[in-house]
Amino acid sequence: MPPEPDSSSSGFTPYHITRPAPVLMWYYVICALLTGPGVIVAIFPLWFKYETLRYKFDEKGVSMSWGILFRREVLLTYRRIQDIHLTRNILQRWLGLATVSVQTASGSASAEMSIDGILEAEQLRDFLYVKMRGAKGLHDEPDHAEPAAAERDESLVVLREIRDALRVIAEREGSAP
Repeated sequence: MPPEPDSSSSGFTPYHITRPAPVLMWYYVICALLTGPGVIVAIFPLWFKYETLRYKFDEKGVSMSWGILFRREVLLTYRRIQDIHLTRNILQRWLGLATVSVQTASGSASAEMSIDGILEAEQLRDFLYVKMRGAKGLHDEPDHAEPAAAERDESLVVLREIRDALRVIAEREGSAP
């Protein structure tokens, strides 16, 4: 049974998404056709990827798996997510697709996970941002209690102390920021 919708992400929940949209296969076919004579070589790996691609979104994170001979599975908890990018080439825009790239602090230059074939890419990106921030403890409480949660963050307290000290120094010099 999927979890209840998350009200902080405008009602969109990806918990029901387990497979890419069928239009992703059309995207793969067009990409393979653009290879010219290499269409025979290009279409089979893309078809196998489409047929085996699975997503799972839950309260702890997101997982993605694909492959037949060489099965690959990526599991990311929301806590590990550092940044999320949404990219679309001209063909993806025409088909209504996008790639949501999820990056972690793994030290790799490329994305840890690239989610393809999702029609609601903007909503998915926003959902992941809310979950990413919620995993860090900033969005789990109601809005009126958020400053109290932020006060518990030691680094934020130190930064505020530095800010206040800089303001005092600036006022002494006569040029308030």
